[in-house]
Amino acid sequence: MGLLFNILLQIIFPVFILLAAGALLHRIFQFQLSTLSKLLTYLFLPTIIFTNIYENEMEAALLLEIGGFLFLQFLVLAVLTAVFAKSTGMDPKLAATFKNSIVLNNSGNFGIPVSQLVFQANPVGSSIQIIVMMFQNILTYTYGMMNSASTNGRGSSMIKELFKTPIIYALFLGFIFYGFSIPIPGFLWIPLQNLADGFLAVALITLGAQVAYPALKHFSFLFFTAIAGRLIFAPIIAFCIITLLGMEGTVAQALFIASSFPMSRNSALFALEYDNYPDYAAQGVLVSTMLSSVTVTIVVYLSELLF
Repeated sequence: MGLLFNILLQIIFPVFILLAAGALLHRIFQFQLSTLSKLLTYLFLPTIIFTNIYENEMEAALLLEIGGFLFLQFLVLAVLTAVFAKSTGMDPKLAATFKNSIVLNNSGNFGIPVSQLVFQANPVGSSIQIIVMMFQNILTYTYGMMNSASTNGRGSSMIKELFKTPIIYALFLGFIFYGFSIPIPGFLWIPLQNLADGFLAVALITLGAQVAYPALKHFSFLFFTAIAGRLIFAPIIAFCIITLLGMEGTVAQALFIASSFPMSRNSALFALEYDNYPDYAAQGVLVSTMLSSVTVTIVVYLSELLF
């Protein structure tokens, strides 16, 4: 019980204090959310991806192991959500949002800060979350966009959108600089490190601002099914795959924790853009983020016991 309380106090509370600060400040000053989002997408996220890859010490075999787990996890979640949507006769537009809500998670704004706090003394854990976030971004602009756009025949735009994302280029450059051991002069590395250090606060304050005006209505069985799918069943499936693959230690802990994060804000953005039940999607992001204070705490606690 002491360990559970310590996780809540040292990891989850700091996250939600910054979320609350973002929500409060947005209510007072009315932030330009599009500006904050662009800062994260085009500056902070690419920087933290590049610096983490450049400093990472993972071997190729480990990267393949992580990639195998992520692909298998995606496959299981995608198949299960598709079967459920089909068997319940779900409206195609609602089905697209339902599937995205469970398969995609907030591995960036929420996941990286949590992982940085959990693995403060173990950089491998944080580096694994970077790989998870990259995989989620690729899923977002392929599987996620295809789900959303297919409801009105605009699926052809997904590849173009993927290559508009600077995160992809940060990943590519990070592996080049890391692979060829290209030195970075101090006058460039210092500002890069400063930006990477500032990511946690900016990401959580931005996320808090995004959920500052909750509109909680139209709850349904399917809504709570999606919440449970993202916060409860996704970690259970991850645990089964980790056990099946025989993963242990930090790798198993990091992947198990990464599976428990709340719904991705991109699922709500896609739902809004393609008119696929946007209120349902936005409520899902908000409620899953709030409930994750409990569920993520439990998953972090279990990761300590199980691995």
